[in-house]
Amino acid sequence: MRSHATEEPRVLAYDVTRCCGGGKICSVSVRERSRKDDRRDFATAVLSDGSTLLVDSRAARRLPPRFGLTVRGLGPFKRLDLDLSGEQWGALLYD
Repeated sequence: MRSHATEEPRVLAYDVTRCCGGGKICSVSVRERSRKDDRRDFATAVLSDGSTLLVDSRAARRLPPRFGLTVRGLGPFKRLDLDLSGEQWGALLYD
């Protein structure tokens, strides 16, 4: 987080879309805050280095009390991602 510091807190976004067959696709991403993000839709998390993260309220209810962030991907596909166990990912996406 220190190497990619921003004035605005990053957002842990949670998105749910429906497939044509009625299935549900859930996705989670860590991104920069956009103008259309309303702070009332987010809970605030404080990371160990003191930086803040806005967490979508739907995800905040499902996340464990403590979670980590890590860098995943290669080259231009590097991104911040949650560091969760398989069970924690399942609870976040499918409970």
